[in-house]
Amino acid sequence: MGGYDPTWKPGARPERALDITVFEMFKIGPGPSSSHTIAPMKAGNDFLELMRNLPEADLRQADTLQVRLYGSLSDTGIGHGTHKAVTAGLQGVTPESATVEIMDGLYVRQDDTVTIHCGPLSLPFGMGNFIFEKGEAAGAPCSDVLRISLAAGGRTLAEREYYSVGGGFLQWKGWKAPERGEPAHAFDSMNGLLECMKATGKSMPVILMENETALTGMHPDDVRQGLLRFVNAMTASVENGLARSGQLKGPYKVERRANGMFKAAEGMGGADAFLARLSAYAHAAAEENSDGHPIVTAPTAGSAGVMPAVVYALEHERNLKGEQLVNGMLVASFVGMLAKRHASIAGADVGCQGEIGVASSMAAALAAHVLDGSAELVENAAELALEHHLGMTCDPVGGYVQIPCISRCAMGAVKAWNARVMARSGQGTWHPVGLDLTIRAMNATGRDMDPRYRETAKGGLALFYTGTC
Repeated sequence: MGGYDPTWKPGARPERALDITVFEMFKIGPGPSSSHTIAPMKAGNDFLELMRNLPEADLRQADTLQVRLYGSLSDTGIGHGTHKAVTAGLQGVTPESATVEIMDGLYVRQDDTVTIHCGPLSLPFGMGNFIFEKGEAAGAPCSDVLRISLAAGGRTLAEREYYSVGGGFLQWKGWKAPERGEPAHAFDSMNGLLECMKATGKSMPVILMENETALTGMHPDDVRQGLLRFVNAMTASVENGLARSGQLKGPYKVERRANGMFKAAEGMGGADAFLARLSAYAHAAAEENSDGHPIVTAPTAGSAGVMPAVVYALEHERNLKGEQLVNGMLVASFVGMLAKRHASIAGADVGCQGEIGVASSMAAALAAHVLDGSAELVENAAELALEHHLGMTCDPVGGYVQIPCISRCAMGAVKAWNARVMARSGQGTWHPVGLDLTIRAMNATGRDMDPRYRETAKGGLALFYTGTC
């Protein structure tokens, strides 16, 4: 049995029912960080559209396009590829259309420039157009802020302040949540979902699919196809990573390890061989993410090796396909939605527990659902995986999503698999801590965490590792 949240009342209708969709939790786009690449690329897309709506006379006079970065976007912007993402977005590249060739072709040399076109406007754009501000933007609702402005002779023609709020989600000053339908079932907790299952007699995936279709207006078949697209993209990130070797981009000369780990597993036996393969799958996707190649946010790009590793193992080691994995993806996305609603999935907010920890929890829920099926077991597996990431800091060396991020994805995948095994072997016994309480604990822990350990590259390994030891 799962733990119980004493503040939650059976049958209680939440103030605001969970209304996040699976297509917000999962996104296909370039790494290495959803907060630092996918959301900033969306900001570039949005500002390009803003410019398209300006009078042609203004566009002809425009002479300055400027991007100001604040918070961890400034602290780790180069290592995280924020400059590339914004530039690509201003060129009309969307996260899903951002190919390896496009992203690898930007800023090969520090002084490279591109040309931003918009109607009669044609402006050179490069690193000189970025200002990396110290500290946070005054009055902003979050720490990761971009301000993009277009001016002519010192006169501002257009300006917008954007907020990267984690997991590739983007808001801006004056932003309003998109209109959508009401969920078919009103709850915003794991306990609420379990109560709904008892009241309706419906399974977890059925309830979650009914909410998804009610929110989005999509046909269930279209939702399934979308989820299969995410599964296929996860598989591709693993296979692409397994096929590559050599050094990752950046100053630390980090070697890709996935290919070698996978080959080394052939000489191992039993559980060691499986753990080596699972770790290789996670390394493969995380290494692709580190090089800015397409991945799936699950829930973030920094954690994009965890769920793909478990999904790949389920596909290739347990021969699970199609509908089974789609249902598992629904269950996993729900765990991520709870974390986003009641805590955060951004390392800049709550440390790496919100990225690797939540990814591990999502993967544990997915594996428990497709392999075992019990709702209580799903809840317990998700809770165990998250509980044992509590307090994990986010300290990327040099701002690059390499050390310790890549290996953390492998550890998160292994913990996810073990959480499912522990939940199954302990089935029928009382587990005093539930997922809802653990998410709240994660939130409180993250908010208490020193900012040096929240994706600023100013503490932990980022401070002590120099690349020479």
